Amino acid sequence: MRTRVRGWRWRRSPLRRRSDVIEAWTVLAVAVLLLLGAPALGSAAGWWAHGQAQAVAAEQRAERRQVRAEVVGTTPDALPSVQSGGQHSYRTTVRWSEPGEAPRTTTARLPARTRHGETVTVWVDARGRNVPPPADAATIWRHAATMGACATAGSAALILLGHCAVRRAALRRRMAEWDAAWALTEPQWTRRNA
Repeated sequence: MRTRVRGWRWRRSPLRRRSDVIEAWTVLAVAVLLLLGAPALGSAAGWWAHGQAQAVAAEQRAERRQVRAEVVGTTPDALPSVQSGGQHSYRTTVRWSEPGEAPRTTTARLPARTRHGETVTVWVDARGRNVPPPADAATIWRHAATMGACATAGSAALILLGHCAVRRAALRRRMAEWDAAWALTEPQWTRRNA
């Protein structure tokens, strides 16, 4: 039957080695870093990502605009693609005009039920190309939460990897110290000359 003595690395003992003390302090440091450091780094990364995403969304809102366009193309016979949200869509040609300008056309992704001649709302950039709508607040928060979670998980993995490296080095050091101590003790036990 094995018994475990908790905190033996912290107590004074002739069996305790320097590597035991280093390993004990490492365990304490790893616990603090996992409980406080990794979440703090994840929060900082999330807030940074949120700020960056808001800046990109503001840029997109400045560059893009909604226009009312008429569907001039026909619905293709091919199978529709599936957009986020499970909505089927096709790419087809739409036409719109702005005051004082000639009519313009572009290819836009529209819902599958859209028919020729219908009026739809599409997002275009300054050059008249169809673009996705700017990121909304929910998308920005999802992006920030994902970046924060990835940063937390990555830092926790890095901390645990560092802990494994320190434990491995401490184990090698401990075995070397035990070998040196045994080299001094073994001749007294076996009555051999070393």
